[in-house]
Amino acid sequence: MQKRHADRLSYFEDSAHTSRMSYLPYVERFHPIGQRVRVLEVGCGEGGNLLPFAERGCSVTGLDLSSTRIHQAQEFFHPTGYAARFVCADFMETPSPEKRYDILLIHDVIEHIERKEDFIRHARSFLAPDGIIFWGFPAWQMPFGGHQQICRSRICSHLPFIHLLPNPLYRGILRFCGESPARQEELLDIKRTRMTIEHFERLQAACGFTLIDRTLWLVNPHYQRKFGLNPRKLSPMLSRLKYLRNWLSTACFYASR
Repeated sequence: MQKRHADRLSYFEDSAHTSRMSYLPYVERFHPIGQRVRVLEVGCGEGGNLLPFAERGCSVTGLDLSSTRIHQAQEFFHPTGYAARFVCADFMETPSPEKRYDILLIHDVIEHIERKEDFIRHARSFLAPDGIIFWGFPAWQMPFGGHQQICRSRICSHLPFIHLLPNPLYRGILRFCGESPARQEELLDIKRTRMTIEHFERLQAACGFTLIDRTLWLVNPHYQRKFGLNPRKLSPMLSRLKYLRNWLSTACFYASR
Protein backbone atom coordinates (compact mmCIF):
# COMPACT_ATOMS: atom_id res chain seq x y z
CA MET A 1 0.00 0.00 0.00
CA GLN A 2 1.33 3.42 -0.86
CA LYS A 3 2.19 5.29 2.35
CA ARG A 4 -0.37 8.06 1.92
CA HIS A 5 -3.22 5.53 1.93
CA ALA A 6 -2.13 4.21 5.33
CA ASP A 7 -1.57 7.66 6.90
CA ARG A 8 -5.08 9.07 6.88
CA LEU A 9 -4.10 12.50 8.27
CA SER A 10 -1.69 12.93 5.36
CA TYR A 11 -4.46 11.79 3.03
CA PHE A 12 -6.76 14.45 4.56
CA GLU A 13 -4.10 17.13 4.07
CA ASP A 14 -3.35 16.00 0.50
CA SER A 15 -7.05 16.01 -0.36
CA ALA A 16 -7.51 19.50 1.10
CA HIS A 17 -4.57 20.78 -0.94
CA THR A 18 -5.87 19.33 -4.20
CA SER A 19 -9.38 20.55 -3.48
CA ARG A 20 -8.07 24.04 -2.76
CA MET A 21 -5.94 24.15 -5.91
CA SER A 22 -8.20 22.27 -8.34
CA TYR A 23 -11.68 21.17 -7.26
CA LEU A 24 -12.85 24.46 -5.75
CA PRO A 25 -11.59 26.62 -8.66
CA TYR A 26 -13.23 24.21 -11.08
CA VAL A 27 -16.59 24.37 -9.26
CA GLU A 28 -16.36 28.15 -8.93
CA ARG A 29 -16.39 28.48 -12.71
CA PHE A 30 -20.02 27.35 -12.61
CA HIS A 31 -21.34 28.38 -9.20
CA PRO A 32 -20.41 31.11 -6.69
CA ILE A 33 -18.54 29.98 -3.58
CA GLY A 34 -19.11 31.80 -0.31
CA GLN A 35 -21.45 32.54 2.57
CA ARG A 36 -24.83 30.77 2.59
CA VAL A 37 -23.70 28.31 -0.09
CA ARG A 38 -24.62 24.79 1.00
CA VAL A 39 -22.16 22.04 0.01
CA LEU A 40 -22.65 18.29 0.39
CA GLU A 41 -19.94 15.74 -0.33
CA VAL A 42 -21.19 12.20 -0.92
CA GLY A 43 -18.51 9.69 0.07
CA CYS A 44 -16.53 12.33 1.94
CA GLY A 45 -13.98 9.98 3.52
CA GLU A 46 -11.80 11.99 5.91
CA GLY A 47 -13.37 15.25 4.73
CA GLY A 48 -10.30 16.90 3.20
CA ASN A 49 -12.11 17.93 0.02
CA LEU A 50 -14.56 20.01 2.08
CA LEU A 51 -12.01 22.06 4.02
CA PRO A 52 -11.35 24.67 1.30
CA PHE A 53 -15.11 25.22 0.89
CA ALA A 54 -15.44 25.72 4.66
CA GLU A 55 -12.52 28.17 4.51
CA ARG A 56 -14.50 30.20 1.98
CA GLY A 57 -17.51 30.39 4.30
CA CYS A 58 -19.69 27.63 2.86
CA SER A 59 -21.92 25.48 5.04
CA VAL A 60 -20.41 22.03 4.47
CA THR A 61 -21.75 18.54 5.13
CA GLY A 62 -19.98 15.26 4.52
CA LEU A 63 -21.71 11.90 4.24
CA ASP A 64 -19.98 8.53 4.24
CA LEU A 65 -20.93 4.91 4.79
CA SER A 66 -17.83 4.26 6.92
CA SER A 67 -18.09 5.21 10.60
CA THR A 68 -14.27 5.11 10.78
CA ARG A 69 -13.94 7.73 8.04
CA ILE A 70 -16.59 9.94 9.64
CA HIS A 71 -14.77 9.76 12.98
CA GLN A 72 -11.51 10.70 11.24
CA ALA A 73 -13.20 13.59 9.43
CA GLN A 74 -14.46 14.99 12.73
CA GLU A 75 -11.06 14.47 14.33
CA PHE A 76 -9.08 16.09 11.48
CA PHE A 77 -11.49 18.98 10.92
CA HIS A 78 -11.64 20.07 14.57
CA PRO A 79 -8.12 21.61 14.80
CA THR A 80 -8.74 23.70 11.66
CA GLY A 81 -11.30 25.81 13.50
CA TYR A 82 -13.82 25.53 10.66
CA ALA A 83 -17.30 24.14 11.14
CA ALA A 84 -18.49 21.06 9.30
CA ARG A 85 -21.18 18.45 9.75
CA PHE A 86 -20.36 14.80 9.13
CA VAL A 87 -22.94 12.04 8.93
CA CYS A 88 -22.46 8.27 8.78
CA ALA A 89 -25.16 6.98 6.47
CA ASP A 90 -25.92 5.13 3.26
CA PHE A 91 -26.59 7.84 0.69
CA MET A 92 -29.11 5.68 -1.15
CA GLU A 93 -31.08 5.26 2.09
CA THR A 94 -30.89 8.96 2.99
CA PRO A 95 -34.10 10.88 2.23
CA SER A 96 -33.94 14.07 0.18
CA PRO A 97 -33.57 17.13 2.41
CA GLU A 98 -36.18 19.88 2.67
CA LYS A 99 -33.48 22.45 2.03
CA ARG A 100 -31.43 21.25 -0.90
CA TYR A 101 -27.76 21.82 -1.60
CA ASP A 102 -26.20 24.32 -3.95
CA ILE A 103 -23.18 22.14 -4.68
CA LEU A 104 -22.71 18.39 -4.52
CA LEU A 105 -19.21 16.93 -4.61
CA ILE A 106 -19.08 13.32 -5.80
CA HIS A 107 -15.41 12.53 -6.24
CA ASP A 108 -13.93 9.02 -6.57
CA VAL A 109 -17.32 7.52 -5.75
CA ILE A 110 -19.32 6.75 -8.90
CA GLU A 111 -16.83 4.10 -10.03
CA HIS A 112 -17.62 2.14 -6.84
CA ILE A 113 -21.40 2.22 -7.23
CA GLU A 114 -23.28 -0.76 -8.63
CA ARG A 115 -26.69 0.88 -9.11
CA LYS A 116 -25.28 3.86 -10.95
CA GLU A 117 -28.45 5.15 -12.58
CA ASP A 118 -30.39 4.97 -9.30
CA PHE A 119 -27.52 6.74 -7.57
CA ILE A 120 -27.41 9.57 -10.12
CA ARG A 121 -31.17 10.06 -10.01
CA HIS A 122 -31.09 10.15 -6.22
CA ALA A 123 -28.32 12.76 -6.30
CA ARG A 124 -30.61 15.03 -8.35
CA SER A 125 -33.13 15.05 -5.49
CA PHE A 126 -30.51 16.69 -3.22
CA LEU A 127 -29.71 19.50 -5.65
CA ALA A 128 -31.18 23.01 -5.51
CA PRO A 129 -32.75 24.24 -8.77
CA ASP A 130 -29.72 26.36 -9.67
CA GLY A 131 -27.19 23.97 -8.11
CA ILE A 132 -24.44 21.92 -9.73
CA ILE A 133 -22.76 18.59 -9.16
CA PHE A 134 -19.01 18.15 -9.45
CA TRP A 135 -18.16 14.63 -10.52
CA GLY A 136 -14.63 13.25 -10.48
CA PHE A 137 -13.47 9.75 -11.30
CA PRO A 138 -10.59 7.89 -12.96
CA ALA A 139 -11.28 6.47 -16.40
CA TRP A 140 -11.31 2.68 -16.10
CA GLN A 141 -8.56 1.86 -18.60
CA MET A 142 -6.03 4.34 -17.26
CA PRO A 143 -2.93 2.77 -15.60
CA PHE A 144 -4.37 2.74 -12.07
CA GLY A 145 -8.08 2.80 -12.90
CA GLY A 146 -8.55 -0.34 -10.80
CA HIS A 147 -7.38 1.43 -7.60
CA GLN A 148 -4.63 -1.15 -7.17
CA GLN A 149 -2.65 1.51 -5.30
CA ILE A 150 -4.59 0.43 -2.20
CA CYS A 151 -2.90 -2.98 -2.25
CA ARG A 152 -0.78 -3.88 0.78
CA SER A 153 1.86 -5.35 -1.49
CA ARG A 154 4.42 -2.83 -2.69
CA ILE A 155 4.62 -4.70 -5.98
CA CYS A 156 0.87 -4.76 -6.66
CA SER A 157 0.34 -1.16 -5.56
CA HIS A 158 2.80 0.05 -8.21
CA LEU A 159 1.80 -2.23 -11.10
CA PRO A 160 -0.12 -0.37 -13.83
CA PHE A 161 -2.86 -1.93 -15.93
CA ILE A 162 -3.09 -5.22 -13.97
CA HIS A 163 -6.80 -4.48 -13.35
CA LEU A 164 -7.40 -5.01 -17.09
CA LEU A 165 -6.31 -8.65 -16.94
CA PRO A 166 -8.94 -11.42 -16.96
CA ASN A 167 -10.39 -11.97 -13.49
CA PRO A 168 -8.69 -15.33 -12.77
CA LEU A 169 -5.27 -13.94 -13.69
CA TYR A 170 -5.86 -10.70 -11.78
CA ARG A 171 -6.96 -12.60 -8.68
CA GLY A 172 -3.98 -14.92 -9.03
CA ILE A 173 -1.54 -12.00 -9.03
CA LEU A 174 -3.24 -10.47 -6.00
CA ARG A 175 -3.14 -13.79 -4.16
CA PHE A 176 0.51 -14.40 -5.10
CA CYS A 177 1.44 -10.96 -3.74
CA GLY A 178 -0.25 -11.74 -0.42
CA GLU A 179 -3.38 -9.63 -0.69
CA SER A 180 -6.10 -10.73 1.73
CA PRO A 181 -9.29 -12.35 0.41
CA ALA A 182 -11.20 -9.21 1.49
CA ARG A 183 -8.86 -6.94 -0.49
CA GLN A 184 -9.09 -9.24 -3.51
CA GLU A 185 -12.87 -9.01 -3.43
CA GLU A 186 -12.75 -5.23 -3.00
CA LEU A 187 -10.57 -4.84 -6.08
CA LEU A 188 -12.66 -7.24 -8.13
CA ASP A 189 -15.79 -5.33 -7.08
CA ILE A 190 -14.17 -2.15 -8.42
CA LYS A 191 -13.52 -3.98 -11.66
CA ARG A 192 -17.17 -5.02 -11.82
CA THR A 193 -18.50 -1.49 -11.14
CA ARG A 194 -15.92 0.32 -13.27
CA MET A 195 -16.69 3.61 -15.01
CA THR A 196 -15.74 4.75 -18.48
CA ILE A 197 -16.22 8.21 -19.93
CA GLU A 198 -18.76 7.02 -22.47
CA HIS A 199 -20.83 5.16 -19.88
CA PHE A 200 -20.85 8.15 -17.54
CA GLU A 201 -22.06 10.51 -20.26
CA ARG A 202 -24.81 8.09 -21.33
CA LEU A 203 -25.99 7.83 -17.72
CA GLN A 204 -26.05 11.60 -17.29
CA ALA A 205 -28.24 11.97 -20.37
CA ALA A 206 -30.53 9.10 -19.29
CA CYS A 207 -31.02 10.74 -15.89
CA GLY A 208 -31.90 14.12 -17.36
CA PHE A 209 -28.73 15.97 -16.42
CA THR A 210 -27.14 18.62 -18.59
CA LEU A 211 -23.37 18.41 -18.81
CA ILE A 212 -21.95 21.90 -18.38
CA ASP A 213 -18.32 20.92 -18.72
CA ARG A 214 -16.00 17.98 -19.27
CA THR A 215 -12.31 18.31 -18.43
CA LEU A 216 -10.05 15.29 -18.85
CA TRP A 217 -6.61 15.21 -17.29
CA LEU A 218 -3.53 13.53 -18.69
CA VAL A 219 -1.81 14.26 -15.36
CA ASN A 220 -4.24 14.16 -12.44
CA PRO A 221 -4.13 17.38 -10.33
CA HIS A 222 -3.72 15.13 -7.28
CA TYR A 223 -0.39 13.95 -8.66
CA GLN A 224 1.13 17.37 -7.89
CA ARG A 225 0.96 16.65 -4.18
CA LYS A 226 1.46 12.92 -4.57
CA PHE A 227 4.36 12.79 -7.04
CA GLY A 228 5.44 16.42 -7.58
CA LEU A 229 4.05 16.39 -11.14
CA ASN A 230 2.42 19.44 -12.68
CA PRO A 231 -1.24 18.87 -13.64
CA ARG A 232 -1.82 18.68 -17.36
CA LYS A 233 -5.10 18.51 -19.26
CA LEU A 234 -5.68 16.12 -22.10
CA SER A 235 -5.69 17.99 -25.40
CA PRO A 236 -9.11 18.92 -26.84
CA MET A 237 -8.49 16.68 -29.84
CA LEU A 238 -7.69 13.61 -27.70
CA SER A 239 -10.59 14.42 -25.37
CA ARG A 240 -12.97 13.92 -28.28
CA LEU A 241 -11.58 10.53 -29.30
CA LYS A 242 -13.99 8.02 -27.82
CA TYR A 243 -12.56 4.96 -26.05
CA LEU A 244 -8.92 5.96 -26.64
CA ARG A 245 -9.34 8.84 -24.18
CA ASN A 246 -10.10 6.33 -21.41
CA TRP A 247 -6.53 5.03 -21.61
CA LEU A 248 -5.10 8.56 -21.32
CA SER A 249 -7.34 10.19 -18.69
CA THR A 250 -6.01 9.80 -15.16
CA ALA A 251 -8.86 12.01 -13.91
CA CYS A 252 -12.21 13.07 -15.36
CA PHE A 253 -13.90 16.24 -14.08
CA TYR A 254 -17.51 17.00 -14.94
CA ALA A 255 -19.95 19.69 -13.92
CA SER A 256 -23.64 18.95 -14.44
CA ARG A 257 -27.05 20.26 -13.45
